[in-house]
Amino acid sequence: MKHLHLWLLLLCCGAAFAQNTFVATLKNSETQEPLYGVSVSIKTLNKGAISNAEGLVRIENIPNGTYSLELRYVGFETQNITRTFPLSAEENDQTFYLHHAEEEMEEVVIQSTRSSRTFQDIPTRLEFIAGEELAEKGNMKPGDIRMLLSESTGIQTQQTSATSYNSSIRIQGLDGKYTQLLRDGLPLYSGYSGGLSLMQIAPLDLKQVEVIKGASSTLYGGGAIAGLVNLISKTPEDEPELSFMANGTSALGLDLSGFYSQNYGKTGATVFASYNLGTPYDPADNGLTAIPKFERFTLNPKFYLYFNEKTNLNVGFNYVNEDRLGGGIDYVEGDSETGYFERNKTDRLSTQISGSHQLSDNTTLTIKNSISFFEREIDIPSYTFAGRQTSSFSEVNIATNLAKTEWVAGANLWTENFKQQQGDPAQDLSFTNYTAGVFAQNIWDIQEQWTLETGLRTDYQSDYGVFVLPRLSLMFEPTNLLTFRIGGGMGYKTPTVFTEDVERLQFRSVQPINIDETDAERSLGFNLDGNYKWSITNDLNLSTNVLLFYTRIDDPIVLNRTSGAMYEFIQPGGHIESSGIEANMRWKYKDFKLFVGYTLADVDQHYNGASEQYPLVSQHRLNNVLMYEKHDNFWIGLEGYYYSPQKLNDGTTGQSYWILGVMTEKKLGDKFSIFLNFENFLDTRQSRFDTIYTGTLNDPNFRDIYAPVDGFVINGGFKLKL
Repeated sequence: MKHLHLWLLLLCCGAAFAQNTFVATLKNSETQEPLYGVSVSIKTLNKGAISNAEGLVRIENIPNGTYSLELRYVGFETQNITRTFPLSAEENDQTFYLHHAEEEMEEVVIQSTRSSRTFQDIPTRLEFIAGEELAEKGNMKPGDIRMLLSESTGIQTQQTSATSYNSSIRIQGLDGKYTQLLRDGLPLYSGYSGGLSLMQIAPLDLKQVEVIKGASSTLYGGGAIAGLVNLISKTPEDEPELSFMANGTSALGLDLSGFYSQNYGKTGATVFASYNLGTPYDPADNGLTAIPKFERFTLNPKFYLYFNEKTNLNVGFNYVNEDRLGGGIDYVEGDSETGYFERNKTDRLSTQISGSHQLSDNTTLTIKNSISFFEREIDIPSYTFAGRQTSSFSEVNIATNLAKTEWVAGANLWTENFKQQQGDPAQDLSFTNYTAGVFAQNIWDIQEQWTLETGLRTDYQSDYGVFVLPRLSLMFEPTNLLTFRIGGGMGYKTPTVFTEDVERLQFRSVQPINIDETDAERSLGFNLDGNYKWSITNDLNLSTNVLLFYTRIDDPIVLNRTSGAMYEFIQPGGHIESSGIEANMRWKYKDFKLFVGYTLADVDQHYNGASEQYPLVSQHRLNNVLMYEKHDNFWIGLEGYYYSPQKLNDGTTGQSYWILGVMTEKKLGDKFSIFLNFENFLDTRQSRFDTIYTGTLNDPNFRDIYAPVDGFVINGGFKLKL
């Protein structure tokens, strides 16, 4: 009996330590050719191997158990497969087909976090739009970035003018003033210029768009309470680029653009130019322009100097000139000399300078500066408001990248001056202020599965004093398939007259802010999310993400109508709360992709002991996109977006609606492609199920715009890349 027990013990130990072998063949899914040099690894066992010239890979001495294997090859999508050892006869010596990576997420380095890490290695939860997805959105609205952002989960663009199309960004239901819009990390689109920024930024010279939701105070200041959107410009590559795009719409719109980029060795340059034309368009036949008459010219040149391997400098400027006229269709078309109108004339000029010098192998010094000049004149019947905004931003920072930690520390200075040039002298909105800040941020690899990011900023604002803003993010990655992130931080927003409510009034009858009687708005927010990737079969892949978010803003500034038909900013006492869920699923099966996104945004305002729903927030939203794509050949997509009823500022509730669209592109060779899109083909318009205004056509009182006003529009054109 004693020998029997010993024999059973040895048998069990042998089974526990049994060794297995994984054998597979790796091939290109398009050409069926074997792939040489594919990396196959089992990270939990610290084992791996490389495929040979026949595409064969072999990993030995694998203990019994269930493991995740990662198949990685440059230029191809990374695959993750799960196998339980010992393998069955059907699972051993299989062939796996790798697909070309149209979106190489692992290779994308995010600039908004000032880190050298790739997208998946950053504790801060960040979303980005790049590659072919960015190109697809650019096809649909080549003249502005409104659609590019509004079709992302958790982001809503709010139209502030019924006739001129002015819009702002809302992240997780919060007012547009709580979101920072940046260009290459520089705040070029804030303040007075913010009301038209979305409509004046063409997306065609963008490399990627990065979105951080929630407080992002450490690097960019307290104003990023709801989040920030950072537009990253294209830079000169090894291969020169010369591309052109032409687009026309059924609403008689025209977009022409060109982009040039080249690296000359010690120097480089990029130049983007566009001409955008809009024709007055009234699909509802209600006598008002859903799309205004406008003409816009944009020029963005940028020059690069590469002094040596350690030092570089780039200098650029951005110029935009636009004349935008909306209102009564007869007046805008010149058929009548009377009627309601809203005219915006703008001139925007900004300069950007950025340079870096490598102090050592792991330490880099960076300086950057921007100066922005923005003039805007708003004309409506019997009233004109005009002003000039001059603002600047300067920063110096040092970044150090050590073995398991990264540091970035620096100081920056914002200045802003607004001079009212026309308007009611009794309501002069002119002001001057500045903000000086110092910051430090650290990313620390605590262990293989744990990464911590901490940050601290201290600002001095000339009108409202000192603000201390801590921030923290933690990432836990138990496997290469599953990632958790949790983060939170504090922010602030100094009172400003440049809000959505003031834009709706065209700055008329608005009293200036009394600095002595107001305080800065302060915020506290956090989010928690989990991301899971699953290769169900060789051809079917699923990526899911669920985000829980919460933001509280204390002492919000509210625009209130006084008894004398004037508007003043007050702080009623209380707070705003935004909480909810964002859920995303991305399925991929061979050449098909299905994206499903859901947003629950519960935003409430608590003033003077009473609580009510925050206006103009779609509490439930669905984003659905089904795409069929043959890489470098043809793609077609079907989009469907649902918006639940929204509470309006007049106390009523708007109706729910769907927006459906079809987008297509066909490549004809390596250099030429044509595209055709059917946007909102159900012709969903607010004018079909609700009113746009009350009163008369010559003296309208506009209601909130919560649904599209332009309806079904077809656009199409071509792209040429030389």
